[in-house]
Amino acid sequence: MFTGIVEGKGTIRSISKGASVHTLETEASFAIELSAGESVSLNGVCLTVTGVGAGVFAADVSPETFRVTTIGKLKRGDAVNLERALAFGERLGGHLVSGHVDGVGEVLHRQPKKNALFLIVHAPPEVARYVVERGSIAVDGVSLTAFNVSSSTFTVSIIPHTASRTALGEKKKGDPVNLEADLIAKYVEKLLGSKEVEGREGLTIDMLKRYGYA
Repeated sequence: MFTGIVEGKGTIRSISKGASVHTLETEASFAIELSAGESVSLNGVCLTVTGVGAGVFAADVSPETFRVTTIGKLKRGDAVNLERALAFGERLGGHLVSGHVDGVGEVLHRQPKKNALFLIVHAPPEVARYVVERGSIAVDGVSLTAFNVSSSTFTVSIIPHTASRTALGEKKKGDPVNLEADLIAKYVEKLLGSKEVEGREGLTIDMLKRYGYA
């Protein structure tokens, strides 16, 4: 589990593609503190550390993850957002982020505005349904607040600190981004939309009418 508060930028050193697994080597300032088996969020994708070297860690990635996230578009020298897993007892500065990407969005517009950078992002339907005004959204692993939400787009504001410490400051029109919707929203939908919850019917229009809410 992560918070979406990126610890810093890393750099892709190499990408090795195998028949059943691909391997990323990434330069990171905290690489020396990692151990094999730990989880690291790379552009919002939860990866397992498989090896550690001098300022570098390796992680194996399945071909499916390459296909359904932006990791497959990375190349040597690209900057990436990195965050180590949340430790119990620490402050939760962002929101709960699992590192399981829900879909890939696209930056539609980039607009510097006073001391901030506005990004308008297109979200596929499987993500857009969970994005609400002033709600949380993880963009390439960064916890942000969505506003100007429509049926397929939302806007985020990147402050100078975030722009300098993450790769979002380098995003331009047309760039793909990994999106993860609020985890709690998905659980609520699952429970309320189910036919039965502990022997009761799920949330329906008929049920709301019976109780005077519709």
